[in-house]
Amino acid sequence: MIEIRRLAAPEIGRLGEIDRSEQVRVGYTYRDEGLPSSAAKGLHSEAVDWRVPPWHSEGDGPHSLANMIRFCAQLLAEGGVFLGALDGDRLAGVAIVRCRLTEAMAQLAFLHVSRPHRRQGIAARLTEEAVRLARQDGAEELYVSATPSESAVGFYLSQGFRPTDEPHPELLTLEPDDIHLIKVL
Repeated sequence: MIEIRRLAAPEIGRLGEIDRSEQVRVGYTYRDEGLPSSAAKGLHSEAVDWRVPPWHSEGDGPHSLANMIRFCAQLLAEGGVFLGALDGDRLAGVAIVRCRLTEAMAQLAFLHVSRPHRRQGIAARLTEEAVRLARQDGAEELYVSATPSESAVGFYLSQGFRPTDEPHPELLTLEPDDIHLIKVL
């Protein structure tokens, strides 16, 4: 049975328990071409062949465990809430919610479910808790910058997020290839 609970900042080192690996066959780009309003306005898919490896256990490059720990520790230092999905003692998924991206908008800043635990509703449960926390803090919207893979974009669309024509400037600069989405709370 999966338990969703807050994790303490010192538990950030447990990110190494998450296997983020994935083979991506469909990727997305977002372009505002003045298309009629729809759930996928400006969202374009294409066949890709991306191999997403586990986080590198050595070094501190962009896809290293050390870099992810540093990134998440910074989010927590800025007031983020660290959520874990635990399967017994094993970490099956994690999320970090930043409740005050702007005055009225929270951010689901980090969400990963370990490969063996995917398609079991864990990401949905972590997202539900993020929504609950954001609403509790007075947010009217929840922002996410999603990896442009079919699994990530499809998941967020299924959770009620929609691509935005007005991405958060700082987050767009940090992740220009991501798909930026917003969920009205």
